Amino acid sequence: MEDFRRSYLRLCKEGGIDAQESVLAQLHDARTVTGSCRLDLRGQSITVDTCSVLGRVLQSDAVFTEVLLSDCMLSEEGVKLLLNGLCSNTTVKVLDLKGNNMRGTGAEALGQLLVRNKMLRRLVLEWNALGMWEEGFGVFCEGLASNTSLAQLDLRNNQINHQGAAELCIALKRNSTLQELDLRWNNIGLLGGRSILEAMQQNRTLNKLEMAGNNIPSDTLRAIEQSMNHNADRQSTLRESRSRTQVLSKEIQLLKEEKSRQFLSLMETIDRQKDEMGRSSRNSSIRLGQLQEVLSEQKSSVNSLTAKLQMTEAALALSEQKAHDLGELLTRVKLEKAELRDRQSREIQKEQEDSALKEAKLLKEVNSVSEKNLQLRNKLEETERRCKTQQDQIFELKQELTNTTAELKLRLAQTEERLEMEKRRSKQALEDMDGLRQKEVDHLTRHQEESERALQERILKLEGQRIQLEEELSRVKASLVTERAQAEEELGKVRAQVRLEEQQHLTSLEEKLRAVRQSRDESQNHCTHQKQTIAELHAKVGQQSIEMDTLRRRIDELQQDLAGKEQEKVAEVTRVRVELQEQIGHLQAERTAQSGLKEKIAALEREMKVLSTAHREALLDKESEISSLLERLRIREGEIQRIREDEAQRASFLQNAILTYVQGSPLAHFSPKK
Repeated sequence: MEDFRRSYLRLCKEGGIDAQESVLAQLHDARTVTGSCRLDLRGQSITVDTCSVLGRVLQSDAVFTEVLLSDCMLSEEGVKLLLNGLCSNTTVKVLDLKGNNMRGTGAEALGQLLVRNKMLRRLVLEWNALGMWEEGFGVFCEGLASNTSLAQLDLRNNQINHQGAAELCIALKRNSTLQELDLRWNNIGLLGGRSILEAMQQNRTLNKLEMAGNNIPSDTLRAIEQSMNHNADRQSTLRESRSRTQVLSKEIQLLKEEKSRQFLSLMETIDRQKDEMGRSSRNSSIRLGQLQEVLSEQKSSVNSLTAKLQMTEAALALSEQKAHDLGELLTRVKLEKAELRDRQSREIQKEQEDSALKEAKLLKEVNSVSEKNLQLRNKLEETERRCKTQQDQIFELKQELTNTTAELKLRLAQTEERLEMEKRRSKQALEDMDGLRQKEVDHLTRHQEESERALQERILKLEGQRIQLEEELSRVKASLVTERAQAEEELGKVRAQVRLEEQQHLTSLEEKLRAVRQSRDESQNHCTHQKQTIAELHAKVGQQSIEMDTLRRRIDELQQDLAGKEQEKVAEVTRVRVELQEQIGHLQAERTAQSGLKEKIAALEREMKVLSTAHREALLDKESEISSLLERLRIREGEIQRIREDEAQRASFLQNAILTYVQGSPLAHFSPKK
């Protein structure tokens, strides 16, 4: 308010105009007493210069919402200047120009104001003379026709005749915002009343019209009042329909939000399923790695068995060489004994020397055997250096080497005892023992060759099984990779379809359901395929168990054959048994590993069953939710359709009532007379 007062004084000084004390006092009172946004200058005489300054101030300063200038004896030029300033104002909503005797120029200025101003809501023009000048009032009516903000207009006592009423009716036909119009105490007459009644047939917004004191017949007034009532009813119905449409729009918005939430939840479930599939693929890859590790362990065990076989072959070769050496020694002893028998009487001393020489030779042989043992130990140390990574196998080889050395020592002791015993025995006993030993050696060599052949065949079978398992694992990996790629491609397609078809509500949901069903069928097919592969693995495991049983039977047979050997070869038989027991332990370990694989396969089957059941339950839940949503949409569409039918029925009822009213109105009686 103070800024407005200062701008008023500044403009007065710039124009060399004396500021009216009454205007300043009114501004001061409005600022200090009421503190409102109302410019109240009622009953004050305002000059043209003050009007021009007020117009300029109101054009630049947006402070007041109400301007009351009733009974201010404004001139035509002052009204024009003031209204030109208000044309660009954006705050004034109420303008009171009562009792200022405005005429043609004022009416034209008011018409321009109504055309340019978009904020004015109430205009009071009581006790003026706007209707006396037809051209000015026509400009005013044109401005009223093009105005889109004015809701209340007071034109009491403005000397409006039937021609002005006709112009006003043309404006009312075009105007769509005016709600209250006061035309009391004018000279509208019968013709003006009829034109107003005709205009009211087209105007749908005017719901209050005061027509008293215009010399209009009572039936015309009643018809106008009825049209007002119709407009009021129409406005009420429009308000109800708007409220209903707002409620329906809110419900539709809520439904859209629910659908969006459901859509997001569906996408989350799809993402969860994708994550679960990724986890399952990772688990399967981990399990395949474990299977590969088990296969590598089996391969390493097979390699260890082959190494042991080679070691046993080497030990047997050494034992054969030793037996050959012992045979040579026995022949020499026989020759010496014959010579001793021939020369007993003559060369007793020589025999003693010969015996001493023989003892020296035996010592040399013992030394040679010890040297051979040292060489074997060196070889063992070299093998230990090479096989540092396989500590368990090296430990077993050391035990075997220690056993062999002990056995060699035992054999040496036995050989010495046998030499002493053989010196005492006769020649025939020596020959019998040689024959038996030769037979036993031949039998052992044949048995060893048969065992080597069986072991080689078993190794070949195991390698073939390993190759088959590796091929099956590669196939399973390839199938898993292809299925994962297919699943990712299908998920990408589903997401693209969802993003493209967000606006299509029901159709997009149905297509998604179809896509989900297809994915479900594919997952079921994948599950069946995996079950088939698992059944094949079970069959292979059964075959391997059968082979294990056969191997056990062969081992039992070998043990029974070895049980019938003589006591002299007990040490060798026990060593062979130890080796066979170790092989049995490895086979049992393989069997335990295979049982672990079976348990893993069963766990995989259980996980697949759980995943399939969870997937089916999620699909059933989504289908139930979608069906409930479809039912709710159908119910909403039925309600909207019923509301539309009710609206159409009401509109038809209103139209029929208007037609019946128009047909039975007094205008229908007056038209033939005219």
